[in-house]
Amino acid sequence: MIIDLTEIQDIHFFFRLQFFKEIYGILWVFVPIFILILGITISVLAIVWLEREISAGIQQRIGPEYTGPFGVLQALADGTKLLFKENLIPSRGDIRLFSFGPSISVISIIISYSVIPFGYNFVLSDLNIGVFLWIAISSIAPIGLLMSGYGSNNKYSFLGGLRAAAQSISYEIPLTLCVLSISLLSNSLSTVDIVDAQSKYGFWGWNLWRQPMGFLVFLISSLAECERLPFDLPEAEEELIAGYQTEYSGIKFGLFYVASYLNLFVSSLFVTVLYFGGSNISIPYIFVSNFFEINKTYGVFVTIISIFITLVKTYLFIFVSITTRWTLPRLRIDQLLNLGWKFLLPISLGNLLLTTSSQLFSL
Repeated sequence: MIIDLTEIQDIHFFFRLQFFKEIYGILWVFVPIFILILGITISVLAIVWLEREISAGIQQRIGPEYTGPFGVLQALADGTKLLFKENLIPSRGDIRLFSFGPSISVISIIISYSVIPFGYNFVLSDLNIGVFLWIAISSIAPIGLLMSGYGSNNKYSFLGGLRAAAQSISYEIPLTLCVLSISLLSNSLSTVDIVDAQSKYGFWGWNLWRQPMGFLVFLISSLAECERLPFDLPEAEEELIAGYQTEYSGIKFGLFYVASYLNLFVSSLFVTVLYFGGSNISIPYIFVSNFFEINKTYGVFVTIISIFITLVKTYLFIFVSITTRWTLPRLRIDQLLNLGWKFLLPISLGNLLLTTSSQLFSL
């Protein structure tokens, strides 16, 4: 029997090629995730710097200016400091709940970024239930805060965790009703379809004009979900000594710090996607409405332009939320809950009923 060595070599090369293709396919799955995490990390650092500069301007004082040019490296310096600080754990607290709470809060918010269309053909996962996935995942974050408050074995921390859970329940319902109204107008729960439905008439096609009351309710509910002033009752330094963060130090405190800005950024992105047309060019002319269709051959250029448009709209809302934080006083806990249950909930429910009626009559 004669063995052809060339055939054996060909078979060996084929299996090696298949192996490298599988390895390449597995590694390629993690590339978009890495790019997404890197992008949102840089955005969080930028938001921290913007908040310090804007707050300094509002209070007529000098902001960070020595750590890097214009103080842009101040947030990075703070993160490095927290990374190397001692990580203290309460002696009588629940170590597992105390340790897992910050991680749950951060991970649940990061998962929400997977359904956001940052630009043209630039979305990690285009799901048919994209907006509902965000609502479901974001509701897990307060559980991490409650775990942290209970696991700290501190009455101030526990009260802060209870406030976080109560505030989340109060404002998630109006938020969900506003998202349902947008889904009815777009006939889809996919974030990509919602953006495409607003692309026909430039800025006149934004859902902002068709859902003005829904936009205001969504805006207020988003600020409450982010626990930003005037809705930062779970932290409330004057009352609860920073609430659920009281016993935390080092990197665990840094995770809470990052989670708050990640939540602000993802809420701003969803305001852009749901009400401001997302990545669409917002000039109401006929020849511009097909801009992306004409330039599909220049995929990278179109993607970069669309991402830039999305970020400009997003940072506009971030500017509004930062200005609100350094302008308005904090509410009381009873005022906070009354606003959610007695004011925003009836308005959002009425808005949903009007939207449903208009859609039924238009059929």
